[in-house]
Amino acid sequence: MIIIYTTCKNKKEAQKIALLLIKLKLAACVKFWPINSQYWWKNKIINDQEHFLLMETKESFYKKIETLIKKIHSYETPCILCLKINKGEKNYLKWLINSLAM
Repeated sequence: MIIIYTTCKNKKEAQKIALLLIKLKLAACVKFWPINSQYWWKNKIINDQEHFLLMETKESFYKKIETLIKKIHSYETPCILCLKINKGEKNYLKWLINSLAM
């Protein structure tokens, strides 16, 4: 199991990505919320309002999810990072697996 995270320019874009991943059963759950970000971009410090997405899925879906995000994301270089889940509550992990495409 893995968690993938990305940031989006606004809630509408976050909802679009979340809904598509859920409909395709590539993610069992997608959580998103507004955040404040500060980062370097093209030699400037940017202060921005974004939406943070956390996607729960299985490792074998990473490439499909990355490709999908890059295809519809508005950013030139979207943040797409993957974190491995080493442990978790067994019933939740079972639900997660059963919620994904086979």
